[in-house]
Amino acid sequence: MAYSSSWKRMKKVFSWGKKNRNSQPPPPTPYNDELTSSPGNQLILQDIILGNLDMEMELEIPGGLTDLLQEFTYQVLSEKPDDIVEFAANYFMKLKIKEKRSKDGTKKKSKGVSFHAEENGGDNSDDEDDEEDIEPPKNRYARRQSVCAEPLNPDSDDEGDENPIVYPKTDDQRKRLNDAVRNILLFKNVAPEQLNEVLDAMFERKVQPGDHVIDQGDDGDNFYVIDKGIFDIYVKIEGNDKLVGAYNGKGSFGELALMYNTPRAATIVATSEGILWALDRNTFRRILLKAAAKKRKIHEKLLEQVPMLKEVTDYEIMNLADALQSRTFKDGDCVIQQGDEADCMFFVESGVASIRIRNQDDPTEEVELTQCTKGGYFGELALVTHKPRAASVYAVGDLVTAVLDVHAFERLLGPCMDIMKRNIDGYEDQLKKLGIGGTELR
Repeated sequence: MAYSSSWKRMKKVFSWGKKNRNSQPPPPTPYNDELTSSPGNQLILQDIILGNLDMEMELEIPGGLTDLLQEFTYQVLSEKPDDIVEFAANYFMKLKIKEKRSKDGTKKKSKGVSFHAEENGGDNSDDEDDEEDIEPPKNRYARRQSVCAEPLNPDSDDEGDENPIVYPKTDDQRKRLNDAVRNILLFKNVAPEQLNEVLDAMFERKVQPGDHVIDQGDDGDNFYVIDKGIFDIYVKIEGNDKLVGAYNGKGSFGELALMYNTPRAATIVATSEGILWALDRNTFRRILLKAAAKKRKIHEKLLEQVPMLKEVTDYEIMNLADALQSRTFKDGDCVIQQGDEADCMFFVESGVASIRIRNQDDPTEEVELTQCTKGGYFGELALVTHKPRAASVYAVGDLVTAVLDVHAFERLLGPCMDIMKRNIDGYEDQLKKLGIGGTELR
């Protein structure tokens, strides 16, 4: 692992603390001043560096703690998160999940699943008693009682255990509901037949200004999708309700309490007349969360097969899996068009993608450069070079892809940038062999 100069200097402080536990702290030095000039690094030096931690608490350092905190501190310094508490919660929760999966080995697949934004799920009351549940990140604004999420087994097949709930809707209501859920992340991983079941089970709730939809600390009963209206978000801080945000005519809320079986983390108050669509807790967990959990597992397995990602850490793979969205194409569909602006890249989940480029001598003719199959990827070059698409891609038969948008690409695939740049040379060599000149991919 390549450490930054600041990190190397920080390691010196680690080493000094371990060797001089009974001595006074080291005198100021250039590298010490540089590290402590940042508020974030001050906290790291005061609370994480093992030498100081050991001196203050006079406790024996557990085995493995040094490596654990060094890796976490490196991730913090590398990614520079705006919210270090939330970053830490996600980091250690995902690390715990990965560790549990490794320990399970050939045993039954792990049932506790955590998601980057709001995915997780499944309602399986009959799961094994000895299953270890993963606790969700704590609300950083207030302490809550200790709770455990209900077990989730994405592999179980219990969708038929309950009779589907159906609330009749007019054509107009159905259309409004479809429009409301279209861009909500939780619904993107649901198969069409399951989505219809979810929409059938949702019921309309009208609100007036001042109505409390949910209150912080209450038990969760429903997940809400906003049809219209404005809703303020309040969080209790030191006994006072603080306005921390608002929903304006779109969005969803209430999923965290249902995912993790925790009290409501915030209060939502209507500030105008509005309409919400509510989904009961059992249907939410049984369909939405299970679909998200299964899709996440599929994406993790897919990414583990991508050669470019062999050097990426398990934690980074998890973040990538969280960021992917499935997109399907029929035979002959154009996935990307040569000359278009680039906003995402694609990983092939199943099927075949044909990559073609226009012949410079005959623009009406396209020449196939290569084909991508499961585990392959395409569309990354335009994101690397910041130029329009250099080739077109078509589906050969049914094609299922996992899409990574440009923002997630730039945030998560930095370690792979050199590999992708080297791919440009390979593509240009292919063009020369095909006798297609004049095409600059850089």
